[in-house]
Amino acid sequence: MDRISQLHDELLLKILAMLPTMKDVVDTMFLSKRWQFLWMMVPRIVYNDNYKNPKYGSFSLFVDRSFFRHEAPVIEALRFKLGSICGSEDIQAWMRSAAKRCVRELTIQIDTFSNKDPVLLPWSLYSGGCSMLVTLNISKAILVDDLDSPISFPSLKTLSLKSIKYPSGEFVKKLLSNCHVLEDLVVEQCQADNVNIFTVIVPSLKSLVLKTLDERLANDTQGFVIDAPSLEKIDIFHSSGFCIFENGITKVVDANLVVDSWKLWKKLGSIASFKRLYLCLPSSKDVYPAGRVFTSLVYLKICTCETEWVNLLMRVLRDSPNLRALRLQQCHILRSKKPRPCWNPSWNEPSSVPECFLSSLETFEWVNYEGAEEEKEAVAFVFRSAKCLKKATINICSKTSDLDKKLEVIKELFSSTRRSPACQLELR
Repeated sequence: MDRISQLHDELLLKILAMLPTMKDVVDTMFLSKRWQFLWMMVPRIVYNDNYKNPKYGSFSLFVDRSFFRHEAPVIEALRFKLGSICGSEDIQAWMRSAAKRCVRELTIQIDTFSNKDPVLLPWSLYSGGCSMLVTLNISKAILVDDLDSPISFPSLKTLSLKSIKYPSGEFVKKLLSNCHVLEDLVVEQCQADNVNIFTVIVPSLKSLVLKTLDERLANDTQGFVIDAPSLEKIDIFHSSGFCIFENGITKVVDANLVVDSWKLWKKLGSIASFKRLYLCLPSSKDVYPAGRVFTSLVYLKICTCETEWVNLLMRVLRDSPNLRALRLQQCHILRSKKPRPCWNPSWNEPSSVPECFLSSLETFEWVNYEGAEEEKEAVAFVFRSAKCLKKATINICSKTSDLDKKLEVIKELFSSTRRSPACQLELR
């Protein structure tokens, strides 16, 4: 301990910042006089009311005292992970205190909604007090509005809103329109969030994640309207409703789309800029307008959990002339009670092989390969047709626990697939 105590304050504070919670940090004051006041300057503060199961009174008092005595001029990260023992009044008081400090990253994670005492975050949190805030993460809380006061996040670049209840859809527009340098936005909707149309108008936005997975939100009158011309990355997990992209998305290079309806694509606009694409869709019909081509696409991942994954795969391959890497993976539990369609032995391959198979596809990977009939046909087609393939990796499904079954799958892969001698086959 004496050797550690001889280190410079800057290094000791970095060590303290790695401790799990503020309680652990404060406890170091009893080590020696050298450590007595160091905890007051630690740049990372974590309060967790589930950590070591404290009693309500003792935890609340600890937060009040330790946060009041903290003296660091800048708090790089302030995180509240709160469960059911803390009251809304406590949390509001702590947020008002946080708004007066120079906090760069603020996380407010509420474990659950409480009908008796819902957590309402004070207006002071987003009315200009946190002028240095760069990152804000909020989950399972209720935001309030003050019609007479402005919202101001002049430095905010990253915003995550998960399971939030809002005053209205107009409040959402007001909130986001006052984040003038926002680059990364995550939105995870919950039931009864008071927003029918979630509008995102942020010219500076580069990355957008939208999640609406609760089937109870299935309503064609609900959805998203996005106007973000600088978008480079989109992740959409959308169970229902609509999603409209105003002014197109001509700069997006990375897109992950998991949707229950192909209607989403009708408003996607240009897809020529996509370089990396992940798709999990229920149908290949009208997935995107005929004639559109993924001219920039070099990496494609298709989820095989949907019933029409084969048809979806073939369509996108046909329209991706410069594809270099292909990955197939069953990422989700099979969504339909109907079995996935097997390729008919009499099925005729297309009169022309996808252009990327002849000129650019170099790597092929299959994760959770089970050896089903349609999977065998898909592997055989890739190996027969991909003339430039250099490496193929087949990861056999972990559910195939029987050793004899695995050996049978491996034997079939080696015996029934005709691949180029230059292609390296790796089985896992």
